[in-house]
Amino acid sequence: MKKVTLYTDGACSGNPGPGGWGAVLLYGEHRLELSGGEPETTNNRMELLAVIEGLRRLKYPCEVDVYSDSAYTVNAFVQGWVSSWEQNGWKKADKKPVLNDDLWRELLSLTHIHSVTLHKVKGHADNELNNRCDFLARAAIDEIRERLIKDDPD
Repeated sequence: MKKVTLYTDGACSGNPGPGGWGAVLLYGEHRLELSGGEPETTNNRMELLAVIEGLRRLKYPCEVDVYSDSAYTVNAFVQGWVSSWEQNGWKKADKKPVLNDDLWRELLSLTHIHSVTLHKVKGHADNELNNRCDFLARAAIDEIRERLIKDDPD
């Protein structure tokens, strides 16, 4: 399997509010930057979507090291929450529905295609690629705001 590195970040202006995600895929000397967003979302959804969109871009099954500053995303896999949620019909231990189960399901299905290892990085620190993802996510929010202003007839 090809070894790929994926850095991701999500951001939201208001929670919920306009949100963006950024991802940087690295394979050998190749680098691909991705970003996008939604006009009404949450930070956690954007964190998940960043990983999903990065993994979606891979054309073949790969061994992927994912670096994220989202404890929500990383801990769900590292601590086994996702497996428990799936086994419990997408309910948490308190029997309440898992938030963002649509994205968790999609991310889980991508981990069956790729061999994924998640790593937690400190956000807003000296990690150049995490900072780049943060920049991409925030730029996506700015683009969404500009579109919303253009589309508003008032």
